[in-house]
Amino acid sequence: MAKDEKVVGILGRKIGMTQIFDESGQSVPVTILQAGPCDVLQVRSTDRDGYEAVQLGYLDKPRRLASRAQRGQVAKLDSKRSKKRAAAGVELLAKANCEPKRYIREIRGPAGDLDVGGQVSVDAFQGIATVDVVGTSKGRGFSGAMKRHNFAGQRATHGVKKCHRHMGGTGCSATPSRLMKGVKMPGQYGAARCTVRNQKIVRIDAENNLLLVKGAVPGPNGGYVVVKKSNKL
Repeated sequence: MAKDEKVVGILGRKIGMTQIFDESGQSVPVTILQAGPCDVLQVRSTDRDGYEAVQLGYLDKPRRLASRAQRGQVAKLDSKRSKKRAAAGVELLAKANCEPKRYIREIRGPAGDLDVGGQVSVDAFQGIATVDVVGTSKGRGFSGAMKRHNFAGQRATHGVKKCHRHMGGTGCSATPSRLMKGVKMPGQYGAARCTVRNQKIVRIDAENNLLLVKGAVPGPNGGYVVVKKSNKL
């Protein structure tokens, strides 16, 4: 990223998939994302934190459900520690003075003209062609080898008795007489951080805070996502 560039990213939720038609009448499958508005909670700098980033918060959280730490992250709270630090001359971090947030993430990169207390809307993606979308894939629990690794299974005819969906042999012979690391086997499937790159932006609806990207996005409908300007050509 060039020095004169700033970080372009936003938090949101996956609404669902549909299709729209372009000018030539072709059907385009799109995922609808509710992107922002997001409050800028903190701005990381190289001098203070050792790296550059912008911390964003999405969706207000009722104060009765927020912990004191969550409330203190967005607004100033009187405490013994803050009073001692102020008396010692320590400069306290600026607060956004907003409601506690449900979803908070940092996006690496220079802040540019973004300051604590500001907002990021979907308009920030005007003029940007592609984005990277980060989400959590659907959790499918403990799954077998066929579902988890797309194995074909065993023969459905001669020589296979009641083990058609089993994975078959996994071990070695007398040498090295053990199971090698990394063998594809049944286990936990899904519920992992997943990134899809170079998703084309099809449409931006600033009035309703909607972002339409071409193709699929990881996670269930309603799942939280991070949308960033693509870092690949």
